[in-house]
Formats: sequence, structure tokens, C-alpha cells
Amino acid sequence: MKIKELRLVLTMDDLDAAVAFFRDTLGLEQVAAFENDGGHAVLLDAGHATLELFDRTQARAVDDIEVGRRVAGKVRVAFQASDSDTAARNLANVGAEILGGPVTTPWGDRNVRLTGPEGIQLTLFTPNPQT
Repeated sequence: MKIKELRLVLTMDDLDAAVAFFRDTLGLEQVAAFENDGGHAVLLDAGHATLELFDRTQARAVDDIEVGRRVAGKVRVAFQASDSDTAARNLANVGAEILGGPVTTPWGDRNVRLTGPEGIQLTLFTPNPQT
């Protein structure tokens, strides 16, 4: 058996605000929308998916690099952006809170940590062109 796709499902209290944030501001392409028994869903293409599994020590280390202190819960969503600095500013203009960065990580990426809709933590990263 080979897994072909990872989907992260976020249950939002304000779906319209989340769609505006992720689709309209961050620029994720809408690929589908569904209604079921009065409920609504919007599927956004976020490109290639990678599941990162950290222990608490690694999570603390990354929080320290990006923010300077432990801030994330069990879930943090990371998006690769062509320009993480500009993307973060655009999201901040629509209500995201920049928690840390931009910083250059020890592995050379340019990262910015934010809190998005309903407290979801995001890392926007731009890979080092040398990697």
C-alpha cells in the first residue's frame, strides 16, 4: 500500500474568515467546495504535503529559533512560500499575529511564525536556494 496524499482537516468556527485567510490572502487554490446536511467544506490545494513528527525537545528547539520561546501546541501548519517575509506581512494585514521572525534558521531557511484564524499557528518558510 502506498499513501498518495496527506490532507489536514481543520474544523473552523468561522469558515468564511478561514477561507479568506488561506485562499484569498495566502493564495491557496480552491479545488472543491461541498455542502452536506447544512455543513460546508472548502478544499484548498497547498502543494506537496509532508508530515513532520517532532518530540517535545525538537518542538521547543524550533519554537526557540522562530519565536524565542515555546509557543506552539500539538499542531503547527507550515507553508513553503516564495517569499515568507512578504507572505507574512500580507497575512498580518488581514489579522494574523506575527509571533517571531523573519529569522534565518540553522538549516538556512527564512522563517516567520504567525498565529492565524482561531489561534492556528503557522510557519511560513522560504528554503535556502542552496538546498
